[in-house]
Amino acid sequence: MSEQIKETLRDSKVARWTALAIVSFTMMTGYYINYVISPLKPLFEEFFNWSSTDFGFWNSAYGWFNVFFLMLIFGGIILDKVGIRFTGLGATITMLIGTFFQFAAVRELWPMMGEVLGVNMQIAVGALGFGIFGVGIEVAGITVSKIIVKWFKGKELALAMGLEMATARLGTALALAIPAPIAASLLAGGATPQVALSAPIFLGLGLLVAGFLAFVFYTFKDRQLDKSLAASRGLNEELEEEFKVKDIFKVMNNKGFWLIALLCVLFYSGVFPFLFYAADLMVNKYNVDPKFAGLIPSLLPFGTIFLTPFFGNLYDKKGKGASIMLIGSIMLLCIHILFAIPGINAPIFAVILVLLLGVTFSLVPSAMWPSVPKIIPERQLGTAYALIFWVQNWGLMGVPLLIGWVLDKYSITNPDAVLAGVKPHYNYTIPMSIFAALGLLAIFVALLLKAEDKRKGYGLELPNIQELKDVVIESEIRDI
Repeated sequence: MSEQIKETLRDSKVARWTALAIVSFTMMTGYYINYVISPLKPLFEEFFNWSSTDFGFWNSAYGWFNVFFLMLIFGGIILDKVGIRFTGLGATITMLIGTFFQFAAVRELWPMMGEVLGVNMQIAVGALGFGIFGVGIEVAGITVSKIIVKWFKGKELALAMGLEMATARLGTALALAIPAPIAASLLAGGATPQVALSAPIFLGLGLLVAGFLAFVFYTFKDRQLDKSLAASRGLNEELEEEFKVKDIFKVMNNKGFWLIALLCVLFYSGVFPFLFYAADLMVNKYNVDPKFAGLIPSLLPFGTIFLTPFFGNLYDKKGKGASIMLIGSIMLLCIHILFAIPGINAPIFAVILVLLLGVTFSLVPSAMWPSVPKIIPERQLGTAYALIFWVQNWGLMGVPLLIGWVLDKYSITNPDAVLAGVKPHYNYTIPMSIFAALGLLAIFVALLLKAEDKRKGYGLELPNIQELKDVVIESEIRDI
């Protein structure tokens, strides 16, 4: 441990920021597919006779395989056992396969007749594709998280994670802003609903191909980094510390880990499922034209693009990670309460709340993800991130389905007209109250995490750069 560590490739600013840019682009292409059908909900209801429950079923499929078949956990084990390159390539290919099934379902490349277990064939095939995609994007997420730690530990870790998230949110912004105008334009030009509504997904397929090729290029950078790390420590080129199954139990026995995981599922369940329904909220509560309803929610990611790196840099230099997560949770509660208040339906009010939600969505992730390496040793990070994402997927699976069911069961304001074939109109007070309740629970968990940090001395309130000056020695001591 006293041996001086030679300079490695990650000490080159150009090398590490280039690596970050490459993997961030890959995640951006995936995040576009995450939300590509969200602004199309009114059009699916009009042309394919979907209900809100159908829409919620499709979006809940994101977590099926991750939750019930433990694909995320297996992905984390593979990441720690086999490495970044193999896992990342597998994840990006899985995203492509899942997206093709979604495109095929909407485009109706083969007859979508009948039902599967009581579910319309089109929705069943699309949901299957979204579930496969969900495995790919989540495993890609934990892989990229470990990549960033690998390149930036002891350096601008939170800033790097913030910039990656900001870049990924560009994909979210595109997904919320452009699908409805694309579909509306094609419909106006005489295209069939199948062609018009599948076109934004087809665009996503093209983006994912570009993201896959970008990650292929990254694998060469990763190999160069491994060589430089091995040379600096006098190790063999491919030598890595072996992952052990008992590492899973070490992670799961860590109370700080569970508090981070609970905060993650509560916070993200209050944001991601909201984005699935945000365009529909704009139509039903704020009377926005369906063709442009996605534009207001698309403002949310633009706030995160600038603020997530800002708060990440603040965490790197000033600390206060646990406090940042608490403030973000408080803001989440307040914003959803304001969304839930009946009678306030001016579009400008929605714009303000979405922008504030963008600030909130910058605060918590900018501090949450860089805090994990302070709690968990680096060799267990893949498994730790996988377990956190697995817990998160329970919310990403359950909340969209719950909101869709609540909308159909309790929130239709014109049931008699719906029976006569008129499109339903929804009151979003109860759904937004559910999102507010998630914010309240997130505050409680954030307070527990802050207290646990004070007891255990994780250093969540300490600056990352200062706390990690002697990262090599510290990491070796923690891993013993």
